[in-house]
Amino acid sequence: MKKLLIVCGAGHATSTIAVANVTEWLKKEGYENDVKIYQSKIADELNRIDDYDAVISTTIVPDSIKNKVIQGLPLLNGMGIDNVYAELKERLGL
Repeated sequence: MKKLLIVCGAGHATSTIAVANVTEWLKKEGYENDVKIYQSKIADELNRIDDYDAVISTTIVPDSIKNKVIQGLPLLNGMGIDNVYAELKERLGL
């Protein structure tokens, strides 16, 4: 089972929206049994980023982890959402 972390600034609002959208996409694509989603705030996860197969953030992340994080803003506004899903699919090896 692949581990996906979705984070935002506080771990509640925008990450909840992102989780809902990704969950719907996983079901639509038939991957719902292949991926476990975790939700948190970025500050709590900085030292554990490598514990996950993929990370999506709806907030700004430190430069030290930028290359490990998928920018999740399209999950909120819909613009470029296909690119997010394509990158997620690649990182998770689906």
